[in-house]
Amino acid sequence: MDFVRIQLLQMLYRHNFHTTVSQDFSSLNGRLHSADFLVTYVAGPYPDDDQTQVLEQWLKNGGKWFALHGTSGGRAKRINGTSQRREMVRLPHHDLLGAYFLNHPPVRRFRVRIEASTHPLLKELPAEFEVEDELYLIEPIDVDNPLLSTELVRDPSPPGFGFHYSEDTSLQSDGKTRILGTERLVGKGAVCYVALGHTHNPSTNMQPFVDTSVAKDGATPKTFRGPWTNDYFIKIVENAMDWGKE
Repeated sequence: MDFVRIQLLQMLYRHNFHTTVSQDFSSLNGRLHSADFLVTYVAGPYPDDDQTQVLEQWLKNGGKWFALHGTSGGRAKRINGTSQRREMVRLPHHDLLGAYFLNHPPVRRFRVRIEASTHPLLKELPAEFEVEDELYLIEPIDVDNPLLSTELVRDPSPPGFGFHYSEDTSLQSDGKTRILGTERLVGKGAVCYVALGHTHNPSTNMQPFVDTSVAKDGATPKTFRGPWTNDYFIKIVENAMDWGKE
């Protein structure tokens, strides 16, 4: 988060935002009333039910929320009979966001497809691009506009890797498409979610191994910047800043 915080603050500064920073959602009510644009990144903390209601009303009044990567996560519960496996709990903030995280396979290289080329977040981008990242399997919820997708017929996670889920609700009806970016319109406002964005350093790395498309021996890079060194991903984030000022 330290690395991403710096990147986002620099972008917000370049786009002439006056930015405040919070480590959780506890001061949301006091901060949002004077804000036009909200950017979130991490999976925890996450907004509780009351804070989600505050967020929803702010969006209805015209606020814009740009949510990255871990925002679709939240609280995980342990699976009965296991000491390690956990399963994500679907909460009200997922419904507001329009995306619910299930799992991700080991960090890998994959292709991202643009689903809405006329959307402000996706201007000046090619029809497809490649990225090295955590490929989030997310369930889209009441989405108005799919923004990004990829093709993945099945979750390639090895047995016991990552989070447990009882049904693969991220797989679309064609049996291969996974949505990686969404837009929900909420009253006068909107929330855009982009699942890309993993990074780690030696102290924050939680990846036991990576796909051979990233490292031939499967060894996890001690420092991984992945999408944050990808010009197309950076363009999406920069575009989001412009969208936030519209």
